[in-house]
Amino acid sequence: MVVSRSGILIGQILIDEGVITSEQLEIGLKEQRNSGHFICRTLVELGFAKEERLFEILSHQLNIPYIKLKNKDIEDLIIQKVPAKFASHYKIIPLEFKDNSLIIAMTDPLDVRTLDDLRLLLGLEVKGVLASESDIQDAIRRYYGVGAETLERMITQKSDLKESRIEAEEAQDLEDMAEDASIIKFVNQILSEAIKSRATDVHLEPFHDELRTRFRIDGILYNINIPETIKYFHPAIVSRIKIMAHLNIAEHRLPQDGRIKIKVEEHELDLRVSTMPTAFGEAVHLRILSPQFFLELGNIGLSPEDLAIIEKVIKIPHGVIFVTGPTGSGKSTTLYAALSRINSDSVKIITVEDPIEYQLKGINQIQVSPKIGLSFATGLRHILRHDPDVIMVGEVRDYETAEITIRAALTGHLVFSTLHTNDAAGAVTRLIDMGVEPFLLSSSLECLIAQRLVRVICPKCKAPVAASKEITEEIRKNLNLGARDFNIFEGKGCEECRFTGFHGRTGIHEIITVSAAIRDLIMNRASAQQTKQKAISEGMRTLRQDGLAKVIEGITTFSEVIRVTQQEELPEE
Repeated sequence: MVVSRSGILIGQILIDEGVITSEQLEIGLKEQRNSGHFICRTLVELGFAKEERLFEILSHQLNIPYIKLKNKDIEDLIIQKVPAKFASHYKIIPLEFKDNSLIIAMTDPLDVRTLDDLRLLLGLEVKGVLASESDIQDAIRRYYGVGAETLERMITQKSDLKESRIEAEEAQDLEDMAEDASIIKFVNQILSEAIKSRATDVHLEPFHDELRTRFRIDGILYNINIPETIKYFHPAIVSRIKIMAHLNIAEHRLPQDGRIKIKVEEHELDLRVSTMPTAFGEAVHLRILSPQFFLELGNIGLSPEDLAIIEKVIKIPHGVIFVTGPTGSGKSTTLYAALSRINSDSVKIITVEDPIEYQLKGINQIQVSPKIGLSFATGLRHILRHDPDVIMVGEVRDYETAEITIRAALTGHLVFSTLHTNDAAGAVTRLIDMGVEPFLLSSSLECLIAQRLVRVICPKCKAPVAASKEITEEIRKNLNLGARDFNIFEGKGCEECRFTGFHGRTGIHEIITVSAAIRDLIMNRASAQQTKQKAISEGMRTLRQDGLAKVIEGITTFSEVIRVTQQEELPEE
């Protein structure tokens, strides 16, 4: 590729201003020949210059305005003057129509060829102003929607738009639709946007007049801006995802589950896929699993005191450790982190799960399959014949699984499992309600851990805020702070956190280590409140107390802790 004269001119300006050296320009021009990128982007990627400083200098020297698109609102009528396919191809965004000229933001306003192309294609006089490529790409997604240019291209290829919405009856028709290059590209764009947005889940939900697309980011669902025309390609999109997950594309009446493995940069990601028939077509849910986020026990939000307790408990030779909480509270993540900590050549670990969320090296993992009679209970029975030291049962759902889990602990195994209860003490009453004898529980239980996930304040826009008297009193009462001063923080909202004020999540916990006194309470069928009160008297910190401790540490907000611990009631003294 021949380097444009504008690239050399811009490079010389930057040398004259002392932003880069001639050697750095030479390296940048060489890299530009390979990548085809604009010279400014290349210099920024090589670390030779800061993007904002670079564009400010060019704006001054070339007498061309530099526009920061993140601070600009653009009217819909202006956006409609440039089709999405042109905006994406030329990396431009229209800003305003002024003096019979369309003002567009572009990375290289000296690119005469692009300006001439746009004049011809749009039938308008066009003038360029400076903007960074990252700003332009963000603006294209914001105003046109994810994959807008791909959908636009697919629509122009259809002679009759309605025909594309008709579901193909034959598997071959579906497969042809799903293998279309534009459909493949569009699905990849959705997945790329989800990963870039730090989404843990992607939801595609068909309704009468739309195909709603939502991402779950930091535990909260957000609508994603995708052109309405996505609804016309619903069958093709679902079929493409099914092919990627090795599912039956001709089956629309029954739910299906599968997995997709993709590579993003240097990381391999697993996508757990679930399809479900609804009144208006098949809904699709994608769970994005990223192993690098969970393997460290010290990175899941445990306080130093709680971490020390867990470190000690997971090294005992036998007994049961239950992690409790609602769906999506991070129970599996905590169990995987614990297993990773004790995993070694001298320990045999077997798990039985539904589904296997993460594949751990050196650990034997069994996938439950009710269709062929492989349940948790069946898997557990066979696990015990393979001489394990440690067993993980994905979830205790019924008496049979609970009983085998307890008996496995009594016969010399360390067993990890999960339960759906609101707090740690509730696990005992739930197991007794299932039919497990109190004397068996009393003999086998070693630790009960309740967990929730709270959003973490964005470090980029974190700032102290004035707390109301009610909030201050609530924190003081729960943490017994007396007259001690403390600050609380909130995120003001910035580009890094999508203006939510939060970036990432962490756990809050309450941990009951089963003491002799608590074993007596279990034997006597004490209520969950009595068990919780005893644990508190022995030093346990409740979910709300652990969350509020993270509030005054500046990790999360008061409202976030209240949101996830609404059901908690502290036992009366």
